[in-house]
Amino acid sequence: MAEDNRGTHGPIRVLLVDDQPLLRMGFRLILEGEDDVEIAGEASNGAEALELVRQLEPDVVLMDVRMPVLDGIEATRHITADGLAARIIILTTFDLDEYAFAGLQAGASAFLLKDVAPDELVHAVRLVASGDAVVAPRVTQRLLETYVRGLPAAGPAAAPQRDPLLDDLTPREQEVLEAIAEGLSNAEIAHRFFLSEATVKTHVRRILAKLHLRDRVQAVVYAYETGLVVPSQGLDY
Repeated sequence: MAEDNRGTHGPIRVLLVDDQPLLRMGFRLILEGEDDVEIAGEASNGAEALELVRQLEPDVVLMDVRMPVLDGIEATRHITADGLAARIIILTTFDLDEYAFAGLQAGASAFLLKDVAPDELVHAVRLVASGDAVVAPRVTQRLLETYVRGLPAAGPAAAPQRDPLLDDLTPREQEVLEAIAEGLSNAEIAHRFFLSEATVKTHVRRILAKLHLRDRVQAVVYAYETGLVVPSQGLDY
């Protein structure tokens, strides 16, 4: 499980990864205007990004998908497989882009549209750095439902297998996991189950640890992939 790796050591350090210098410049201008954010570096392809993540240890990576040498999905897969602490935000052109789901599967914590409003970009970077929230949970859920509905129908044998790790969860933890998969925030989960937000955060940490997941978005992906949540139960928008 990846905890908040910023602690008290200063601003959120962001690595910008895109093969278009103008786009990187735009993001830099937006983020450098914030007191709690600094640009750790820039890369123009996934291979450079992987090297810079290892060297600079940024908190957050803004990762384009379509790039030369190594695309953003593969770069994300390498970063998460290597156990690097950086959290990744995939940049896409369309919110239901197939690459957005592939990025989440590869270990990204969120995705954003390239034409995101400046305040939304800053908010997303802060949320992902904290590890405490899903960015655009309703959009993330819609993306997952679109993906799951599009899976080839191969009969009952194709149904997801229940993960034995789920048996390690307490009944309450499983309820909280299902609520996370619905896109609920900690505050909404606390309200639903009459718990304090601090208690919900404890449950979330334990769930991520037991299931070996990096963050809440990975928990949502996990819930869909293992069949814990099926599209007909979710929100259809």
